Amino acid sequence: MEKISCDIAIVGAGIAGLRAAIAASNFNKKINIAVISKTFPVRSHSVCAQGGTAAVLRRGDSFDLHAWDTVKGSDFLADQDVVEFFVKKAPKQVIFLDCLGMPWSRDEEGLIAQKRFGGHSFSRGCFAADYTGLHEMHTLYGKASALENITFYNEWFATSLLTEEGKIKGLTVINIKTGEMHLFKAKAVILATGGFMRVYSFTSHSHTATGDGVAIAYRAGVPLKDMEMTQFHPTGLVPADGVLITEGARSEGGFLLNNKGERFMGKYAPEMMELAPRDVVARAEWTEIMEKRGFSSSFGKYIALDLRHLGEEKIKEKLPFIKEICRKLAGLNPANDLIPVKPTAHYSMGGIHVNVKTETEVRGLYAAGECSCLSLHGANRLGTNSTAECLVFGEVAGVEAAKYALKHDFSEAPLDKVKSEEERVFDGILGKEGFEKVPEIRKEMRETMNENCWLFRNEEGLKKGLKKIRELKERFKHVAVEDKGKIFNTGLIAALELDFMLDIAETILTSALLRKESRGAHVRVDYPERNDKEWLVHTLIYCSKEGLKFNFLPVTITKWKPVARKY
Repeated sequence: MEKISCDIAIVGAGIAGLRAAIAASNFNKKINIAVISKTFPVRSHSVCAQGGTAAVLRRGDSFDLHAWDTVKGSDFLADQDVVEFFVKKAPKQVIFLDCLGMPWSRDEEGLIAQKRFGGHSFSRGCFAADYTGLHEMHTLYGKASALENITFYNEWFATSLLTEEGKIKGLTVINIKTGEMHLFKAKAVILATGGFMRVYSFTSHSHTATGDGVAIAYRAGVPLKDMEMTQFHPTGLVPADGVLITEGARSEGGFLLNNKGERFMGKYAPEMMELAPRDVVARAEWTEIMEKRGFSSSFGKYIALDLRHLGEEKIKEKLPFIKEICRKLAGLNPANDLIPVKPTAHYSMGGIHVNVKTETEVRGLYAAGECSCLSLHGANRLGTNSTAECLVFGEVAGVEAAKYALKHDFSEAPLDKVKSEEERVFDGILGKEGFEKVPEIRKEMRETMNENCWLFRNEEGLKKGLKKIRELKERFKHVAVEDKGKIFNTGLIAALELDFMLDIAETILTSALLRKESRGAHVRVDYPERNDKEWLVHTLIYCSKEGLKFNFLPVTITKWKPVARKY
């Protein structure tokens, strides 16, 4: 097995991963940085971020106001010290991108344009039409690729973390082009692998969003936090399996309509209407559908998003990508036609448990972006806070990992674990002559999550879903990868991804079953009220030889006591 040494290994090349690489490089030009990505960087899921990046830039706005909106939006599960740190650091990141040449949309005075997104009480979302994530990615990749101490390993797939005595030693990675496994010896590792909403079938996430980093951290003994908190974005395109229609469409003045032609959000959020937080809007839509006020089609029930009153020119200027998506995937023109939408699995508030420095419980291991859980978003994330989080904490992770790497020497990786991982991948999965098929198990997993762990949950459904996922995990032991070659074996990669997703699905269902209350995106119809007395806590879930283990952490409150959420 070939060994590759680097000071810092960053797994994932989205916004968080690239920002971490740049920050580490800027901290010390002598640090050797490896960026490992299973896809080409500018094909990372971050390019799908359409809306914007939140930052306090204008008079009338304030750090406290942004923090309050975020805490209230989180249904008071966010750690307020993390939120306060975040809102103060976000403006610097917007200016940093601007200095790198980020093509922000501008207002009439030439300033970076901002508009209001769901749950925000001020127009603080910086944007680049509806291609914000794409432009942020291109800007960061252009900078990172110009730095001499950063090496990209594109189309390399990380399979496990190597730890010993609570310290990171490195990781095992497959070069997809050759199929050979490599040992990366690293002083520090940053996980920036994004979310895992591909455990659902109707989702806005790219097919690459399979939670690999979350799963390998979990298997290495790092706890996952608040995994029950999965967000459903209100506007997933029907019938395109949940492809996102940006919240920016409603920010520009789009309406939601039921089959009676009513703009129904007035019943659910009379002040903010369509720009209430995502959990509020998604529940309102699903309630309209369940109460038979949704539209019917051969693709199921849906709600209508109306942009027709905006006119062709405004849509072309402000929402060009949405116009293209509607034309290509639904065969309609939003200037003339209603857009069929319904809630889509969109974001994971939960993830790898880290502190405000992005440190995990394993020394030298960091996590940033959607794969991590800083407790910034709590039970519900506000739009435009995610790209800002990737930038703020990507930089933090890069700097902290660089500091750690400079203080520590290389140490030998545990070769027994390396050998065990080779056997798991090449003998246990690739070499096995099984009778189960990856696509069949994957399809059943996603249908199970859609049916039993969707917007509205109950004990019966969650137990049914958990039982099914555990059955699928047993069936996975008999999976066959038909292509036995190593070169560009996409069947093997799909099997490895499914193995990870089954672990993640199990943690989501188990955590959702554990939390006996309704809070933010987590709605238990059998426990319909928020219960601050018993459940104002974070859930931690551990992987152990004895099975899943749990713990709880108190929520950090600095200024804002929990109150009723009204919009």
